[in-house]
Amino acid sequence: MKINNYGTQGINPYKKVNKVDQSNKAEGTKGADKVEISAAAKELQQVSQVSAARTEKIDALKKQVQSGTYEVNPQDVAKSILNFYSKN
Repeated sequence: MKINNYGTQGINPYKKVNKVDQSNKAEGTKGADKVEISAAAKELQQVSQVSAARTEKIDALKKQVQSGTYEVNPQDVAKSILNFYSKN
């Protein structure tokens, strides 16, 4: 059994797109990208005192690890793990 002209073979899907593009060209409008940053995002970008103190602490810990003087207290780790799982 042979079936001919089945489906959308006779339709050009690009005709509609070309008409839209031509109408924009005819109007002379050029699309421009625009980016707006919300106030909350601007607030997050600012460096706060907390992050500065955290950065200092991280730098001190890095120096201790690199020099080999950093020691982990196993009791503090165990307490932190218990506190974490008892809250959740």
